[in-house]
Formats: sequence, C-alpha cells, structure tokens
Amino acid sequence: MFGKLWNNESKTITSAAMLLGGASLASKFLGVIRDHVLAGTFGAGDTLDAYYAAFRLPDTIYGLLVVGALSAGFLPIFTEYMLRRDDGSRDDAWRLTNELIGILGVILVVVTAALVIFAPWIVPAITPGFVGSKLKLTIELSRIMFASTFIMGLSAVMGGVLQGTKRFFAFAAAPIFYNLGIIFGALVFVRFWGPAGLAMGVVLGAVLHFAAQYLPVCGLGFKLKPRMKTSDDGIKNIAKLSGPRILDLAVTQIDLTVATVIASTLAAGSVSVMNFANNLQSVPYSFIGVSYAVAAYPSLTRFAVKKETDRFVDSVNGVTRQILFFAVPISILLLLLRAQVVRLILGSGHFDWDDTTRTADALALFAISITFQAVCPLLIRGFYALKDSTTPLLIGMISVAADIIGNITLSKSMGVSGLALSFSISSVIQVTLLWVTLRMKTGTLNESLLIKSLAKITVAAVPMALVIQLTKNFVGVHVNMNTVFGVFTQAALAGAMGLGLYFGAAYFLRSDEARSFVEAFKRRVGIRELPVIAIDEALE
Repeated sequence: MFGKLWNNESKTITSAAMLLGGASLASKFLGVIRDHVLAGTFGAGDTLDAYYAAFRLPDTIYGLLVVGALSAGFLPIFTEYMLRRDDGSRDDAWRLTNELIGILGVILVVVTAALVIFAPWIVPAITPGFVGSKLKLTIELSRIMFASTFIMGLSAVMGGVLQGTKRFFAFAAAPIFYNLGIIFGALVFVRFWGPAGLAMGVVLGAVLHFAAQYLPVCGLGFKLKPRMKTSDDGIKNIAKLSGPRILDLAVTQIDLTVATVIASTLAAGSVSVMNFANNLQSVPYSFIGVSYAVAAYPSLTRFAVKKETDRFVDSVNGVTRQILFFAVPISILLLLLRAQVVRLILGSGHFDWDDTTRTADALALFAISITFQAVCPLLIRGFYALKDSTTPLLIGMISVAADIIGNITLSKSMGVSGLALSFSISSVIQVTLLWVTLRMKTGTLNESLLIKSLAKITVAAVPMALVIQLTKNFVGVHVNMNTVFGVFTQAALAGAMGLGLYFGAAYFLRSDEARSFVEAFKRRVGIRELPVIAIDEALE
C-alpha cells in the first residue's frame, strides 16, 4: 500500500494539494524539531549565526542554477516532450532529463569547486560583522555544505520529473528525509565533530533527499545516463526560459544577502532570530502556498500548451481562493499566538526569554503578509506555464529594491524586526503587481468570484480572532504560564476554538472553498457521503 501511495498519480489539484500539504506539514514539523534541537543546544548566539550564514552561499548556488532552471524552464518543456508521442512513449522525455543532468552536473561541479577554494574571501563579504573564530567557523561550515549543492541539484531534476508525471507524494516527502539528515547531524555528528557535524548533517540530508526521489523516478522507467550532447532544441529552450528566472533569483539572493549583512551588524543573535522567525512563518507558506502552486503547475502548463485560456483562468482563480481560505486564518493564528508558538517550539536550554520576545516580534511582522506570500508561488508559476519568465523577473526586481530600501531604513529604528516588516511590505508589492500583470495577459482573472469568497472568509475570520483573544486571556488567568503545560494549554485551546469557529462559520456560509476541501478529504479517505452534505443539498 505504501509503494502504491509513493508512485500514485494525483487526479485533481485539491487532492494533490492535500497530499503535498500533508507531507509538507510533516516536513515542517521535523523542521520545527530541528530548530528546537538547535536552539536548545546552542541558543541564538555565535554558533547558530555562523551555521545559518554558512547556508547562504550553497543556497544561492542551488537557487540560481537549479531552482531557476527547473521551476521556469524544465517542467513546461518536459511536459511537451511527454505529450510528443501518440504511443505514450517517454523516451524523448527521458533523453531530455539525462541531457539536463549532464550539463547541470558539470556546471555545479565547477562552480562549487571554485567556491570551496575562494570561500575565505567570499564569506567575509556577506558577513562583515563576523570576526575571529566566528568567521572561521562560518567558512568551515560553508565548505562542507557545498557538497550538498551538487546532490540537491540532481535531486531537483528528479523532483521536476515527479511533478511532470503528477507523482507528488515522493516529491513532497523528500524534504522530510532532508530534515531527518540535519536532525541526525545535530544529535549525533555534533558529538564527534562539534559544530562541523551540523554541516555534515546537511550533506546527509541531501543524500536522503535525492534517494527519496530517484527511486520512484526509476520506477517510471527512467535510467540515469547523463549526456553532454543535446539532440534537439530542448535544452536550448530550457535555457531560454531559465535565463530570466535565474536573474530573478539572483536578485532575490542579493536581497537575502543584504538582510544577512545587516543582521550581522545588529545585536548578537540577530541572524539566528531572523532565521528562526522566517522558518516559523514559512510553515504556512510551504504548507498552503507552495503545495497548491506545485499541485496546480502541471495543469496550468497543459492548459497553456493547449491554449485553453478559460480553463487556465478558472484554475488560477479557484486555486487562489483555496489558498486564501487557509492562509487567512493561519495568519491570524500566528499573529495572536506568536509568543506561545515561539516559546513552545524554541524555548528550551540556552534559548531564553529575550530570544523568545525578539523572535516573536519578528514573527508577528512576517505573519501580516502570509496571505500575500502564499499566493505568490501560484502567480509566478502561472507566468511560467505561459512561457513568460521575464515578467516575474522585472516585478521581482521592483519588490527586492523595495525590500532592500526597507531593510536599510527600518533596521535602524526597529532592529531585526525591521527586516521582517520590510519583507512583508515588499511581498504585498510583488503579489499586487503579479496579479495585475497576469490579468493583463489573460484578459480577466474572474475577480468577482474572488471578492465573493474573500467576503465570506472575512465574515468567518473576524469572530475567529475575537474568540482566540478572549480564550487566550481567560486561560492565561487559570493556568500557570511559567510551565510548558500552561503555555501549551493556552495556545491549544485558543487555537482550536478559533479555527473550529472559522471552519464552521465558513461552511455555514456555504463557502465553495470549504465544500471543495470537504469533498477532496472525502475522496482521499474513501468516504462517499457525509450527512452534512445531504442537509446542505436539501436546503438548496
């Protein structure tokens, strides 16, 4: 049964998103455990500052050369190759995959080898506030982590194949194994090699990430035979589409680097606080936004290839409404229960109350833009499906420029919280411009349906916020808030009552998104009917 699930093809966007979301939630849960282990072991201090800063260079290379090529260029071309032969043969698609692996592999080897050699000169440029042993540790960790870049590059190609064939489970499960590797490094490798064990855990996680995707791809008939020689224009077309995306990501990496540079000049632990808060707010971003975007991308690509504009627009609009349905309450939840979330997840060992309040303050400012962040991946993939990677680049440059200006300005008066606020402002700018521009390309995005859904979401969300706040205050008086049990009880009761009210109100208001989720859940667990559906149909 597990093997069937691992290789199963998802039939609908909502069911695929549920599958991706479930795996993403499991991965993020392990990520939370990872951060808990790191925070409790090292605290928000020099060691974790070095660890997170060391991620910057490997992440930059991975993002530019791998994510850039695959997210914008590989999937649309791979889809065309999958549909090329009437007999259903995948030989052309497999040949294209091996050509990409061969070329990308050589590029990654050359680039990462150069970075290992020149790390002592590059790392100080992105961490000007680091000196002495802290700088030396950052360089050491960066060099070890570079090995993971090559492995993750190969794994990303496998992930593109899984998306193109709608085998989402293995694709979504790979990050789970990645986090397991990092946790193993923090718990085991650190005992033998000290902080260097953290970087070794990242490499182990990359190996597990690749294995989790490579095996099911082999099950589809693929055989790994890297090729340097291209037989047609497939690689050229991928490169053409990837160029603007790589530039877009380069600008984004510059933005992240600037934030790291500024954070390194603030109070000790600021780099760690920024990363902790960002990791927490990225849970709903990945669980909701990325899951739906990844699930919708193959369908959007097929609609674009077949020039079915109406179905393309309906898909973008429908998925956007589903994203907002979940993102709005999660944003409220994180905003109102930020201190409880941070304390429960990170509050142990050397992670003290000052670390908690600084991280919670940053998390609150990240949370105000979660709804915009969650919609962003879908809109960007909408452009990619239309084979337009230039427009997201230009819009990304505008939002990054706004973020850099905000980072420089707001960090002076707000410290690390200013970096979070600046990020939220730039996210709002980016999504607004993406939506308006995509609408210009398609003629409409059926905003009237979106407004109708937002009205119901708002009506359900307002009482949810009030119930969370009232319950939080009531429970806080009757439990010992100096204990883990007290904090957990307060957060669990307030969150459960608020979310319960929200989903109940949305369903009572006959929200299409609530109904769609219920139907997808029924299909996923094999339930044909629920009494509440019959009641609704009678009322209609």
